[in-house]
Amino acid sequence: MSDLVSPRPLGSVCVFCASSDGIDPAYRQDAALLGKALAEAGIRLVYGGGDVGLMGACARAAHEAGGDVLGIIPDFLTGRERPYAEVETVIVTSMHERKMMMFENSDAFVVLPGGIGTLEEVIEILSWRRLALHAKPVVFYDPNGFWSALFEHFRRMADEGLAPASFDENWVATTRIEAVIP
Repeated sequence: MSDLVSPRPLGSVCVFCASSDGIDPAYRQDAALLGKALAEAGIRLVYGGGDVGLMGACARAAHEAGGDVLGIIPDFLTGRERPYAEVETVIVTSMHERKMMMFENSDAFVVLPGGIGTLEEVIEILSWRRLALHAKPVVFYDPNGFWSALFEHFRRMADEGLAPASFDENWVATTRIEAVIP
């Protein structure tokens, strides 16, 4: 995969990432670098609304760098993921509503390391892209081969005829956080 080349300027980027606090500190630092880079590029951060894990690190850094941040969180997660009170946060009623609002408010998607929730979010975005429901860029930040097994599985699906050979054209990956923002 190559670094992202966007056909048009981005006004907003949705970041999917871990809400877990028990994560590699290097990933937290990278999330903060991304948040700061988005702010410095004048790109609005759209994210899951929490003040925990990589989500919180990215949002705090974007906000502290003077960036525009939109958090979207379902009401049932407000106790667990604690909304970041310093930024605009919309509380919705369901995960489906959250994901749709994140999609509608974003020009592109960045996927940082994360767990099953992050995986579920990006699989839906890739599925919609595969179905030609959008053409928004999708970028995986892949430090230390974090997403390598997923990429291998995508290739296996194509090799076994379960996805088109061109499926890997629906996303790009980079191992350098500074390469995420074009």
